[in-house]
Amino acid sequence: MCISKTLVSAYKKICNFRENLFSMKNLIYTNMAISISLSATGDVLEQHYEILKGELTKWNVERTRNMAFSGMTIGIICHYWYRYLDSKMKGRTISIVCKKVLIDQLICSPLCISAFFLTLAVLERNNFLELKNEIITKAHKLYIAEWVVWPPAQFINFYFIPTKYRVLYDNIISLGYDVYTSSVKHDNQIKIDYRENPSINSLKNIL
Repeated sequence: MCISKTLVSAYKKICNFRENLFSMKNLIYTNMAISISLSATGDVLEQHYEILKGELTKWNVERTRNMAFSGMTIGIICHYWYRYLDSKMKGRTISIVCKKVLIDQLICSPLCISAFFLTLAVLERNNFLELKNEIITKAHKLYIAEWVVWPPAQFINFYFIPTKYRVLYDNIISLGYDVYTSSVKHDNQIKIDYRENPSINSLKNIL
């Protein structure tokens, strides 16, 4: 009986903890923490793969930190985007869900990709032309991949998952996608270096 009561008590504490984490009061912080953690995890996995291939000699902590903060930015956008979308398009019929998936791909996906590159440009202290070049040469790779990964994933998200768990679901699904995102972002073979041009103002001066 004592063991049974202990287990029941532990279960209740876990349930209460979960409810607090995903309450409307704390949800933005929970989503930020989830996005930071899993974006960092995706980059760590990608970096260790690059180390195994001989492309890196050691783990770049700063790169993982930057990827984590970019994940936080996207997590914040998705947090408010899902709430807005659900308020404007209520219901879970096949028709509504399909419309949500299409709107999500046409509006939120480009917004998140742009925010991803902009956040990293600020953290890496890149100038405007470097940011523009990365968007031109790399963003389309991520957007094409999003059309492969996210429509079926988001159909499940909008049809089955409650709004408060959607960012968590996104991050679980996107762990593999985050590995690819890190790979595309840090593919130096498609990056033009503008740093030798002293006439270009960096984003840090703009900010």
